[in-house]
Amino acid sequence: MIEPQAPAPPGSTQSWDGPDGSRVDDTASELPLPVGQGTGRWLVLAGVFVCAACGLVYELELVALAAYLMGDSVVQTSVVLSVMVFAMGIGSLAAKRLRRHAAAGFGAIEAALALVGGCSVMALYAVFAWTGDWGGMWANGPRCLLVAFSLATGLLIGAEVPLLMELIQRIRRQDAGGAVADLSAADYVGALVGGLAFPFLLLPVLGQLTGALITGAVNAVVGGALVLGLFRHDLTRRARRLLVVANVCVLALLASAAVLVDDFERAARHALYGEDVRVAVHTDVQEVLLTGGRDGRPLNLFLDGRLRVSGRDELRYHEALVHPAMAGRHTRVLVLGGGDGLAAREVLRHPGVRRVDVVELDEGVVRLARHDPALSALNAHSLDDPRVRVITADAFDWLRTAPPAAYDVVVADLPHPGITASTKLYAQEFYGLVRRALAPGGRLVVHGGAVASRPRDFWTVDATLRAAGLRTTAYRVRGRQAGFAAGPDRGPADTARAHRDWGFVLAADRHAPRPRLDPAGPRPRTLTDSSLAADIRAAERTRVRGLRPSTLVHPRYTD
Repeated sequence: MIEPQAPAPPGSTQSWDGPDGSRVDDTASELPLPVGQGTGRWLVLAGVFVCAACGLVYELELVALAAYLMGDSVVQTSVVLSVMVFAMGIGSLAAKRLRRHAAAGFGAIEAALALVGGCSVMALYAVFAWTGDWGGMWANGPRCLLVAFSLATGLLIGAEVPLLMELIQRIRRQDAGGAVADLSAADYVGALVGGLAFPFLLLPVLGQLTGALITGAVNAVVGGALVLGLFRHDLTRRARRLLVVANVCVLALLASAAVLVDDFERAARHALYGEDVRVAVHTDVQEVLLTGGRDGRPLNLFLDGRLRVSGRDELRYHEALVHPAMAGRHTRVLVLGGGDGLAAREVLRHPGVRRVDVVELDEGVVRLARHDPALSALNAHSLDDPRVRVITADAFDWLRTAPPAAYDVVVADLPHPGITASTKLYAQEFYGLVRRALAPGGRLVVHGGAVASRPRDFWTVDATLRAAGLRTTAYRVRGRQAGFAAGPDRGPADTARAHRDWGFVLAADRHAPRPRLDPAGPRPRTLTDSSLAADIRAAERTRVRGLRPSTLVHPRYTD
């Protein structure tokens, strides 16, 4: 039976079982320090603060990488975080075996964590760029490696706190509750700083690759300095030498990677997109990349690695998106998304258009659409037309303050609903706002993704529009998207998963609209009334019945 013991008051003398089972008085546990006990405790807490900040940056880097490289998905984010938290628990248990050698163990763990965390982004990016299109048994290789890095990082982060707890108690013994409170406070404040530094400093200023490498270097320097400077008397001469060599090697590797990061990123980009990369910029919202557009090569626009515009067949897509909705009154038109100016180009071909409002989240895309010679030529300089007004805003937020009954036609040229950031733009609440902005007899057209490969997503869009009180008609147009995914996934896609059609839903609030061409409008190059009738029948054959609408609090689209 274990006898209950009252906690000793802070600062009192205590004894406890030593490593050999003997009773040790707390005054004998105090290590010879190069500084006073109070200063030593503050240095350890400062180390906890920095290590916590670095640890959270590693977590956020992996979460961002999962979204950026492999599709923006709640599932993948949940997997990364849950694996890391699980691994942290295992790491804490495993660290109990290192308590006798807490200083050496903590130094080795920090060096390993700096190496694993600092290089994780570059390693995963390299694997995705050079092996992501292998298919076969390696089809899920990058995802498995992501889980492996999450597991390793979590194990090392979880092992930190028990060893730091042991070290701070060796400086001056105190009751366990007070020590845990001090360490937890430093840990949580450090996590706050790391969490804020990642989106506001590291990511926009340094980027994912350099940001992770610098975080690893900071982690190695602080961990090594804390152990070698404050607890060097707790290490053997051999342990000190090994720790110095390990940290020097880690810092040298991280520094070399930082020097080569620009060349590496260019090589990886060419591995992903070919040698024809012409523009690559990171805006405040996403990575925007242009390939081709000169010497007769077709222009391609990628947003966060997902093919958004294919010069080979963008005309087919944009004609199918815009022209069926323009049959009827179309004096005032609203384009949601479409910062590339291509949907606006098709709208402006129709006589009688007096005003076009384009609501685009990313100002960088609009800037390219206006000033890049190839892209502005492709969109016929539509965004510079005096009838066009470009509004930089989130479409959902902007619609909440939009005037009611203001538009005859609304064109939703938005990213795939399986991308987490876009899911709200395909929700019942969003379509309710669009319906309010439609004038009597107005029409809304929505790009709902690929019908053949993602029928449930497409027909969920239809069900959601109907739940918002709109009447709908769906149609499908075949296109060519070989080699890259146009859905929530990014980068090279195998032939089986490449999307080869586009699905659209035309909606109105009074009666189900029939997709047709405006008799008084321009003649599209890729559409006829007879082909539209066939496209309606082709879409109807794929209908999935019984689907429930997607809402803000219950999204129903898959990744």
